[in-house]
Amino acid sequence: MPKSEAIRNEEPAVRDDGEAAFEIVELLFFAYRDFTSDPDAILGEIGFGRAHHRVVHFVGSRPGMSVADLLETLSITKQSLARVLKQLIDAGYVRQTTGPEDRRQRRLFLSARGESLRQELLAPQLERISKAFGGLDASERDAVKTFLSRMCNDDPAALCGALLSSNDGKRP
Repeated sequence: MPKSEAIRNEEPAVRDDGEAAFEIVELLFFAYRDFTSDPDAILGEIGFGRAHHRVVHFVGSRPGMSVADLLETLSITKQSLARVLKQLIDAGYVRQTTGPEDRRQRRLFLSARGESLRQELLAPQLERISKAFGGLDASERDAVKTFLSRMCNDDPAALCGALLSSNDGKRP
């Protein structure tokens, strides 16, 4: 039997919570598809994609962040960011300034147009989360946040904590 046929005939790899984990994998795929669908449609109308969305989101939630910080947050290379950032700057969504101490450092901010786009992209996502949280008590919402945090390679709580402290404890 060819190797590819043998692989197809094998049962999926199952761990301790095999069935539950498999369901979560599929639910995450569907949730991500639906979570990004509204912003994708908005971005498609202006010729942008998910990379643009990520930049607009993080620059908007962390005004004045450096390009180096954005690269680290997104875990991408300078080359990957360059085209997307140039398009956002050229279209008037993002503005760039030099750092206060080091003139080589570039600080990023959303323009009024960029903030408007950010809010338009964020609105359907916040609505989707609000609907999903409907009927859940505080401990159940905390369990969702804990689960999602544990799915991340980095500590999103540390990133979110830095975000909250830089915005006087309020979400942007």
